Amino acid sequence: MTVPVIRSLTQGDAHLFASLRDPGLVGRAAFGHRWATVADGGEYRPEWTRVALRDGVVVARAAWWGGPEDTEPVILNWFDVAEGEGAAGAELLRTAPWSVEYELIVPPGWRDLPAVRAAAGARIAAAEAAGMKPLVERYRYEWTPADGLPERPGRLVFREEPDDAVILDVLRRVHSRTLDAHALRAVEGPGGLERAAQEELDFFHWCPSPRSWWQLAHTPDGALAGIHVPARNPGGPCIGFIGVVPEARGHGYGYDLLVESTLFLAGEGATSVAGSTDVGNVPMAAAFARAGHRVIQERVHLR
Repeated sequence: MTVPVIRSLTQGDAHLFASLRDPGLVGRAAFGHRWATVADGGEYRPEWTRVALRDGVVVARAAWWGGPEDTEPVILNWFDVAEGEGAAGAELLRTAPWSVEYELIVPPGWRDLPAVRAAAGARIAAAEAAGMKPLVERYRYEWTPADGLPERPGRLVFREEPDDAVILDVLRRVHSRTLDAHALRAVEGPGGLERAAQEELDFFHWCPSPRSWWQLAHTPDGALAGIHVPARNPGGPCIGFIGVVPEARGHGYGYDLLVESTLFLAGEGATSVAGSTDVGNVPMAAAFARAGHRVIQERVHLR
């Protein structure tokens, strides 16, 4: 068997990406997404897309994604390997110049679907062989007006907070005790709690939605309860962040914050709202379900 040739694509040979036959059981293709370059009306850059070719035939492909203003990819969200070509797929990832997270999209209950489980397992195994490690699994939610507007509990008072320093302090407090795997990874890393809070703030600014949408929540007596950030990312309206400060937990305020974000975005004309939480974050998952947000995907994250 010949050694595979691994390289990035160009606009001129971008058609090679589609030459790998894949049933589309997992990943973005399973949910109706199409890989296309920015020049062709898509959202991928050929220079951030790599293929492994054996005897001129594509046996593995990977596409890294970034927003319109990003100068480096922010996530790997498209990765496929031909049957029996796991080693080529692993080498494709291992030799890539970007060290970012891999997000594999799968249907709800994917482990109960043998063909889907096998397709996901092949990609996960190749990513692990490339040196990645499982980070977390998450639920991906969607709310539409057909799901009905949740009723505002009325327990909290919301107001805009224009000072980033205040927002950063609230994020520090939220992440000082957190169930979120991404935040925990940052907290346990070199930058500690400060880095976890700053990464969150950077994400808020990265979203193209207005800064004025960020709101703090207080109890009627003025005590800080938390923060919610309704947002728009490149994919559309989303629940950007929900966080309750430790001293206000135990009252179910996460639901109040989620409802406020949902109502805010609906008031801005959103016809669908995306949201997500870690599978292990039982309280937040319960809040999403109660607020009428449906699980439409699961996502496996490796880093």
